[in-house]
Amino acid sequence: MPASAPLIPVLLAGGSGSRLWPLSRQLNPKQFLPLTSDRTMLQETALRLSGMAADPILICNEEHRFLAAEQLRGIGARTQSIVLEPVGRNTAPAIAVAALKALQVHEDPLLIVLAADHLIQNVGAFRQAIEKALPLAQDGRLVTFGIVPDRPETGYGYIQQGAQLGEVGFEVARFVEKPDRSTAEGYIASGDHLWNSGMFLFRASDYLKELEHHAPEIAVACRRALDGAVADLDFLRLDRAAFEACPAVSIDYAVMEKTTRAAVVPLDAGWSDIGSWSALFDVRAKDADGNAFRGDVIATASSRSFVEADHRLVALVGTTDLVVIETKDAVLVAHKDKVQDVRHIVDAIKADGRREHLNHRELYRPWGAIDTVDRGGRDAVKRITVKPGAAMSTQMHHHRAEHWIVVKGTAKVTIGDHEVTLSENQSTYIPVGEVHRLENPGVIPLEIIEIQTGSYLGEDDIVRFAPPKLPGDDDR
Repeated sequence: MPASAPLIPVLLAGGSGSRLWPLSRQLNPKQFLPLTSDRTMLQETALRLSGMAADPILICNEEHRFLAAEQLRGIGARTQSIVLEPVGRNTAPAIAVAALKALQVHEDPLLIVLAADHLIQNVGAFRQAIEKALPLAQDGRLVTFGIVPDRPETGYGYIQQGAQLGEVGFEVARFVEKPDRSTAEGYIASGDHLWNSGMFLFRASDYLKELEHHAPEIAVACRRALDGAVADLDFLRLDRAAFEACPAVSIDYAVMEKTTRAAVVPLDAGWSDIGSWSALFDVRAKDADGNAFRGDVIATASSRSFVEADHRLVALVGTTDLVVIETKDAVLVAHKDKVQDVRHIVDAIKADGRREHLNHRELYRPWGAIDTVDRGGRDAVKRITVKPGAAMSTQMHHHRAEHWIVVKGTAKVTIGDHEVTLSENQSTYIPVGEVHRLENPGVIPLEIIEIQTGSYLGEDDIVRFAPPKLPGDDDR
């Protein structure tokens, strides 16, 4: 391998995080939420290798593109590429696309593959483990990092260590599916089993070689998807037809369980995949009664309970091991031992044709946000925030009129061929069928109250006339 070849992080930011509903939603999943600090999980992951590695390649779903880009910009993080998957196809194809993309720019770089929604509490130990694993990857090994277990966990897969490799690594004897309790206890007692973290280190060419050998159909589909990719602003859109034809398979099933080149390096760095509310409770600070509260919470005679109160007061009386998650449009109440079953609630919401699994009441856009405060049969009230210098697209509606009241900042409003600037406490009216546009020319966020009235208020009653032209513009 060339001495100058860089270490490139591959950040996998797909997934829906349904087990953390109602905070995590399909269009705003857990990797884009600030669950363990003031920064989001994606931001924490991007910063984890700062100064140690090159700019990352980010792989995410196309419907999350603006969330990902805005969050990375928010911490000043640059990327080599933001690759958009038209559909989710699991980790083996995502990593293959990243490896192919990296080889277009660099001469056989090392890739450090990280899920964007994992927690690492001891970043120093994590970076040291990578440094120690580098010789194995440089020698052609496909390295995975196995978490040193501190309990018999039934929610994780395991890796059994084989013969030692070098100073810190081991051959992989076998990968083991999630065990039952007694089996997990046996793994811990044996001392040679590690949790499967889903983090990897290898050369781009080595991964592709093994993929072509063990799952050639994935390699072919990913090459076609990248060959047909189209640049779109800061993003790279994979060819939809080619990527949809790719099998949806994890890297473990496609490569790691079949290759003879797998190696595992133990990692003890305070890792968690934050895969459930109980996992998040475990890493949150506790009060004297073992409770973990965030937000406006009052509790009496309660212990070992977890509350996330986003928008209103939550009160507990005489509870133990309870999980309460409050958002603007949904409240979850669960026993801590049953939080893995939250996904069944999400399934029921989908089956009922509801929308609470898709997004929050407040929707984020590149230009700002829309919060639907109230909705009736022929009316709706929304709070709209527009970032400084941003604007919504030029548009019109066939079935609804809109009243706009400025509550903060300055609004430049175009209605037909007329333009007006509105300040706080001023308002305007957009009749049915009138072409209009809202822009924030100021240096502070613009906030308006929008009152919609009409026979149909669906978001598909929007006709757009011009592509976005200002920074942060996007479809409403």
